[in-house]
Amino acid sequence: MDKPEHERRILKPQLDLMAYRLWYIITWPSAVLTLIFGIWVLTYRWGYIELPFMQAKLFFVVLLYAYHLKCHAIYAKLQQGICAWSSGQLRLWNEASTLLLFAIVFLIVAKNLMSMVWGIAGLIGLAALLMLGIKLYKTIRSRN
Repeated sequence: MDKPEHERRILKPQLDLMAYRLWYIITWPSAVLTLIFGIWVLTYRWGYIELPFMQAKLFFVVLLYAYHLKCHAIYAKLQQGICAWSSGQLRLWNEASTLLLFAIVFLIVAKNLMSMVWGIAGLIGLAALLMLGIKLYKTIRSRN
């Protein structure tokens, strides 16, 4: 949206088309299929729901679906030409999904191998590394 009018007139329709395809052909179908297969696996192995690692995983999955719905709201506003987020804020927002996905996969792989304290410390460490990477990228980009 920060581009001059003549560039925006060319870029915005292409960006809208790409965003539409990504959102409705890849993202939403993936979210729906994940929900269907996740519920199917839980009905197949109902005892998992009582295990602490599965309860933590499901908590992160719920957060991921909330993240997905917020992304849909951002997408809808962008389609209307309203951009309330800066590129830096969107970069940070993008990393939230990385943390959630890491937590979800890590909980299944590690299960009972480590305590919850070490898991939380690992997530905080990963978040710090991601923030450091974003800051470094921003510094390098501003020099160029």
